[in-house]
Amino acid sequence: MPHPSSAMKTMAERYPRPDWVRRINAMGDSVGGARHLVPLDANRLRRDAVELLGIPESGFEDPGDPGFGDRFFQLVDELDRSAMHTVGRLMTRQEIARSLLSRGRLLRELAQDPAIEKQAVRAPLVVTGPARSGTTILFELLSLDPELRAPLAFEGLHPVPLSTGPVDAKSATDPRLSFSECEQEFWADVAPEFAAIHELRSDLPVECVTLTAPSFAGSHWPMVATLLEWLPEMPVSYRYHKQLLQWLQHGEPERTWLLKTPAHLMTLGLLFETYPDCWVIQTHRDPLKTMPSTVSTTAMARWMRTDELDLGLMVKVIDAVFSAALLGVIEERRGGRLPARFVDVHFQQLMQDPVETLRCAYADMGRELGDDHAERIREYVAAKPRGKFGIHRYTPEEWGFAPAELRERLRPYTDHYGIALEG
Repeated sequence: MPHPSSAMKTMAERYPRPDWVRRINAMGDSVGGARHLVPLDANRLRRDAVELLGIPESGFEDPGDPGFGDRFFQLVDELDRSAMHTVGRLMTRQEIARSLLSRGRLLRELAQDPAIEKQAVRAPLVVTGPARSGTTILFELLSLDPELRAPLAFEGLHPVPLSTGPVDAKSATDPRLSFSECEQEFWADVAPEFAAIHELRSDLPVECVTLTAPSFAGSHWPMVATLLEWLPEMPVSYRYHKQLLQWLQHGEPERTWLLKTPAHLMTLGLLFETYPDCWVIQTHRDPLKTMPSTVSTTAMARWMRTDELDLGLMVKVIDAVFSAALLGVIEERRGGRLPARFVDVHFQQLMQDPVETLRCAYADMGRELGDDHAERIREYVAAKPRGKFGIHRYTPEEWGFAPAELRERLRPYTDHYGIALEG
């Protein structure tokens, strides 16, 4: 197992905070702690949402999710007791409030038109794989296909238009674009280095981890706060996920959904239970590149919100979870416990020839890569070269991994898929 290395630096050494973040955090310290300045009170948050939406408190309840109320109060209480600093608590309070409002608006719309939940979500394409294995660029390149429909960040965060009048989701006048900008681009304001790890923007395709935040059960909350003992109830997270897609697609010409998040690797059984005919596009790369990057990305998400990070524990947990997933999926696929609806995409091949790599992936799914889509891919890659927002440099040792030990432990994975080793 990995162990803290002498090469590991503290987050403060790696990523010094911008002055404005330090000063706002000091405001919380000056009044006895950030909790006094930015309290996280579940009752107050729910009362505020009830008042803003003009709905009864039961408007946040879903008959198919009877445990929501208890789960919401437990989560907010644990977040309030966590060691987040002032900026972290402000970010988290906004996310809770926005998620609650989004949930209330969506459930209200579904209750008014029950036919929406009877719609089929047919054969979505789902990209998953460890961090830094090409999931994001693959997601974006696939989203250029006019026959696919990827959820965009602004509509994932605010699925129901905030106006009763006609709204053009592609228009800059849609207030959801500016509202979602505060969440999408603020992360890089708090931690400028994050832009080199992952670009967030209101009009870009967004991951399922963001879509399911209003379920208060998905992967978002454990990712951003120290809640390692809090086990999310994933079935209700997938229920909300499907409700959201059904809402977004109603009234639109039928297209195939395109979805993505590394977290699906751990819950493939639930994914296929929710979408039995989905195609899973699994990305692969040398674990010496992906495992440290998963740790660094999670650590960055936490560092935006707290000064107290147990990096050694984080390395052990992430290594255990992703190693089990990568090795477990091999056995599940080989043993027929998962449907034979997987396509494998290798990072090195995707980077060398994205058009041909996608052409082969499409063929495996019985689809055809159109000439227009191929040209869009070439233009997109030319306009967004690797390193556009800086280079995310790291070594396994810097994040507490012993390279030889990691390589040997995951050799069954790299051998099974024939993954090119990079170092």
